[in-house]
Amino acid sequence: MIKSKSTKAGDIVIAVICAILMFICLVPLLNVLARSLSSAEFLVRNEVVLWPKGWNVDAYTTVLGDAKYVHSLWYTALLTIGCTILSLFMTVICAYPLTYDKLKGGKFINAFILFTMYFSAGTIPHYLNIKNLGLLENMWVLVIPSCISVYNMIIMRSFFYGVPESLREAAEIDGAGPIRTLIQIYLPLSTSVLATLALFYAVGRWNGFSDALLYIKKREDLYPIQLLLYNILQNTTAVEVATQEGFSSPGVGETLKMATVMFATVPILLVYPWLQRYFVTGVTIGAVKG
Repeated sequence: MIKSKSTKAGDIVIAVICAILMFICLVPLLNVLARSLSSAEFLVRNEVVLWPKGWNVDAYTTVLGDAKYVHSLWYTALLTIGCTILSLFMTVICAYPLTYDKLKGGKFINAFILFTMYFSAGTIPHYLNIKNLGLLENMWVLVIPSCISVYNMIIMRSFFYGVPESLREAAEIDGAGPIRTLIQIYLPLSTSVLATLALFYAVGRWNGFSDALLYIKKREDLYPIQLLLYNILQNTTAVEVATQEGFSSPGVGETLKMATVMFATVPILLVYPWLQRYFVTGVTIGAVKG
């Protein structure tokens, strides 16, 4: 197909706009990377923008040599993987039965689930409920309360609605029950939406810190990496950061802070390219079906 000159010009304009937007999105990350690799004196003079000055990797060495950071990083990674698997399992087993028209009370269950999406008791009742369940200062407080998202369940259910009814009927004729139909028919056809929801759940858990901030106060070994980073960034001055970390130079504390930000950001960014090809397909199909 031969494109006209106006079409080619439009493609160029779109490409330029995309390149500009991409650069704007990358600027903050490049600034953080440059500051994490720069010497303290250049940071104090605010001379670092997008390129490191006085190259050094002392901050990264310090972070990797600190058992607290390493433990928090691995703990958050394992927590993210575990929560993502559990959340996908809960989402699938919640969405799949709701696709059956003959499910008794199906309309009521759908309405009840949607009600919880728009209305909640609030932070204080939620905290009291967590306390009464004995989940305070417990790793499971980061897992159980957020193990399923109603929004993601709706996407999953909508995708299941799009699976041809004839496939289910053929499986039932062959003697397959609901579970076997789910495993052998629905799940193999749901790769794109599962990958998309996995990305949603993984990013949400990796970036989450508010639940840990509210429910975990004493056990620092249960701090996810984002809460650890939050505690560092809460220091109002670089001097306080440096004092907390045992440094006398505020510039070194600033470098350490930027290195910690990179450690908390890069791992989840590396996951996205592997799931990108499923992302648009999963969201689009899950949104327009049903």
